[in-house]
Amino acid sequence: MLQRLGLLRQRDYFKYWSASTISLFGTQVSQIAIPVIAVLLLDATPFQVGLLATIEMLPWILFTLPAGVWVDRLSRRRILVGGDLGRAIVLGSIPIAWAFGALTIWQLYLVGFANGVLTVFFDVADQSYLPTVVDREELVEGNAKLQVSASAAQILGQPIGGSIVALVSAPFAVTVDALSFIGSATLISRVRRVEAPRVAPTVAGTTSTPARSGMRTEMAEGLRYVLGNPILRSIAACTGSSNLCTNIVFAVFAVYVYRDLGLSPAAIGLVGGIAGFGILAGALIANRAATRFGVGRTIVGSAILYGPANLLIPLAPAEGPIPFFATAMFLSSAFAIVYNVNQVSLRQAITPERLLGRLNGTMRFLVWGTMPIGSLLGGILATVFGVHEAIWIGSVLLVFTFLPLLFSPVLGVQRMPTQATDEVPAGVSGVAPPTAELAGGAIDELAHGGAIEPATYPDPD
Repeated sequence: MLQRLGLLRQRDYFKYWSASTISLFGTQVSQIAIPVIAVLLLDATPFQVGLLATIEMLPWILFTLPAGVWVDRLSRRRILVGGDLGRAIVLGSIPIAWAFGALTIWQLYLVGFANGVLTVFFDVADQSYLPTVVDREELVEGNAKLQVSASAAQILGQPIGGSIVALVSAPFAVTVDALSFIGSATLISRVRRVEAPRVAPTVAGTTSTPARSGMRTEMAEGLRYVLGNPILRSIAACTGSSNLCTNIVFAVFAVYVYRDLGLSPAAIGLVGGIAGFGILAGALIANRAATRFGVGRTIVGSAILYGPANLLIPLAPAEGPIPFFATAMFLSSAFAIVYNVNQVSLRQAITPERLLGRLNGTMRFLVWGTMPIGSLLGGILATVFGVHEAIWIGSVLLVFTFLPLLFSPVLGVQRMPTQATDEVPAGVSGVAPPTAELAGGAIDELAHGGAIEPATYPDPD
């Protein structure tokens, strides 16, 4: 039994995992409640709902690059705690405003933007902090356990969230999410493992304490690090285009299911719970798939299968859509998590400690920055052509987003590397290229900044 617990026997990882699990459960409630507030209580138009999703994701364009720099400069644990507490405060304003009869769509816009800014810093720090909590050879297990928590949260949290919305009303249900962030901050603050010092490489391979350069210079280093690698570019192209198309669909999904189809929050919560089983399935097979087929083939294969699964959403008949929605959510979630676990683990394993923040910030900028664009397009397409038609357009485009990976060196990645490298080749200033084991030899290799995220419901936690 203890052997099965694995990393959960380590106190610091257990605190970190518990914090993530608690906030994930809380987030499921908000993911049900906030669209209900906009669509049913505030009677928002399809464009206003799409704009809400755009504003929530806009910080991923505006702040991910500077967030990466600050995450490399400051204590990552303090950023995580501050991000959690800040999100608890801004979300807590929703039930207070509703109680006084003052809640408007404009407040939802402000809350969405503020929550998004805090989430950007939290997310970049979170992706960079796990290698502090566990050793690099434990990263796959650590990420897999976090994905199992995500699946459990969605399996249970989505149906529970729908029930809470029905019992206490959507605005007051958001309180659950605010409290979950307070619990998460408390647990993360108690992690005791010390973050490794961040040192700069030299041409000879020795290290030194990095001189502080300007914000713009450090952001540029992160961009060069990612864009200078053909594998990273292809992954960013696949992931970014996938997120664009997914957000075209889900920007107006709430309008479609609640207003056009007349479904209840409890029914959509049930669909979300089934998607959680897909997350669980993906987390359980991610490592096995990479071991059997190779890391690169697993990445490309899961990207190919992700798009067609989502076609079941617009194909769902109006008189019985739930089985189609549930199947689409299950399959797309499973394929996305297989992609995510391998990509996140690979990125964390090969990236030097001093570059983790900027690498994550740059990749988030490139692949999550398309989300607000997709949400805005979803609202516009729904206004011009209709809600169902907008979902069709996004779903069809999603089928082709794997193409950048298919024509890239990603297929050659065979095994997960076991260590990072800080060595900088001659002629490259300030940026260390990662190295990994590849079928046929070693080449400059791959870091990760988000796979096909979000699989179904956006969850920047």
